[in-house]
Amino acid sequence: MPRRATHAETHKLQHASWLRAAVLGANDGLISTAGLVVGMAAAGTELKTLLLTAAAGLTAGAFSMAAGEYVSVSSQADVEQADRATEERELAEQPEHELRELTGIYQARGLSPELAGQVAQALTAHNALGAHLRDELGITAHSEARPLQAALASAASFVVGALLPILVVLLYHGPGLTTLLVGATLVLLAVLGAVAARLGGAPMGKGAARVLFWGALAMGASALIGKLFGTGMMG
Repeated sequence: MPRRATHAETHKLQHASWLRAAVLGANDGLISTAGLVVGMAAAGTELKTLLLTAAAGLTAGAFSMAAGEYVSVSSQADVEQADRATEERELAEQPEHELRELTGIYQARGLSPELAGQVAQALTAHNALGAHLRDELGITAHSEARPLQAALASAASFVVGALLPILVVLLYHGPGLTTLLVGATLVLLAVLGAVAARLGGAPMGKGAARVLFWGALAMGASALIGKLFGTGMMG
């Protein structure tokens, strides 16, 4: 008898944890570093100081993003572990109550009382803790908090994003630098937004537009401050 072909599915939610951290890191690295460089360039800062400032911003930003993401996701992981321990204790001390609770969950989702009871009994026999974590608390393998993964993704993507405006300055640091830097940053932001939307299954145009809006706002504010408080103009 021929074997039935298996159907492998790949859902966007499987990438949600690292994708969120990577997109946030790249956007933050690009916008914050480009904003810093634009402000300094608009103020007439010399090239060496401009690059040192950008490098310092990159280093501090990467470590800050990693630390913040690690602490944030670790807090989520702590909550999940506490909920897991609570469920384990309740399953050991009140198995009948937990079975009724699971049955009620399935009834609320549209199953008949009889079928809900059968499903709850079957899942309890198979993996009681897994059933309660998934259906009562919404904790699954795809949504489980991973602090180190999130921290590394955030820091690495921040560095990649921050390197882009630095490369622009290294390749060209003549007249019109501010204008060139703003233009290049906005183009890169649009690309990042579109790619992130594509990976997340959302419309690419919408993703690019929302990133462009905040990026343009940041660039404009930085350039304005640089011109108001600077001593000269580079673009």
